[in-house]
Amino acid sequence: MKCFSASIALLITFFTVNSFTHAENKLPVMEGPYLGQKPPGLTPELFAPGIVSTEAWGDAGSFSLDMNEFYVIRWRMRDKQRETSSVTYKIKNNKWHEIDVPDRSRLPFSSPDGKTKHFGKRYQELTDTGWSEMKDLGSSFKEIPIMGLTASRKSTLVFDEFTRDGNGVLRYSRLINGKREKPKPLDKAINTGKWNAHPFIAADESYIMWDGERESGYGSSDLYISFRQRDGSWGKAINLGDTVNTEAEEGGPQVTPDGKYLFFNRIVTPATKEAKPHSDLYWVDAKIIEQLRPKS
Repeated sequence: MKCFSASIALLITFFTVNSFTHAENKLPVMEGPYLGQKPPGLTPELFAPGIVSTEAWGDAGSFSLDMNEFYVIRWRMRDKQRETSSVTYKIKNNKWHEIDVPDRSRLPFSSPDGKTKHFGKRYQELTDTGWSEMKDLGSSFKEIPIMGLTASRKSTLVFDEFTRDGNGVLRYSRLINGKREKPKPLDKAINTGKWNAHPFIAADESYIMWDGERESGYGSSDLYISFRQRDGSWGKAINLGDTVNTEAEEGGPQVTPDGKYLFFNRIVTPATKEAKPHSDLYWVDAKIIEQLRPKS
């Protein structure tokens, strides 16, 4: 794949040894929800420009389940060496503050009930004494190079695989009678085209979103969605349209835990010729999803 996909894949797949704590200029005053940012409408907007979305870095981020923390991971190339950086913002007394936390190499995905943190094919469970040691999903996951993994309220996992040729497929695995089933590919309604990656399954399993590359798209990877049908199957892949997708690469869709906004990444061209294209974080009202849902 290209810049966004390769960057996300490497960032998620490997724990870099060249990480350091992020340091920026003093934060502006940020009051209220969503880092104090004015919520967008049905046209995507850059999220927290100069704070989260920066010119010098590729940026990705997500909210905690209670929406009181926002986790950011950044990456860039300097002198042919890959650098990563991370920062966490926390709201206290209605104001957001940058807090001192250990540098992280990836963002975990928290299950909707908050009892599990997924790190690709590994996970932790919440116990009476805190988070458990890291556990493996099982031998049937061992050979799958997972980049992104999400979970539903029923503990159904949907995840991708990183392949150099970009022909990886999206898979799912259900929890049946307390046992994790062997991963299965999603059907051709979803696994079509050259690239399918970074899936997001709704907590109620009513839809799956992901980024993919198809001849019918708008240029490079676009965001797609498939809605659950009455018979339990997945409907045809629907492109999120030219309001969200552009000739550039879009990827990494996720809906905020409160269900109100869709976040995603887009490759942008920097203002200076010396800088390289990088990924920025965008958000849009999640009502755009309901506009695409087929009428029964």
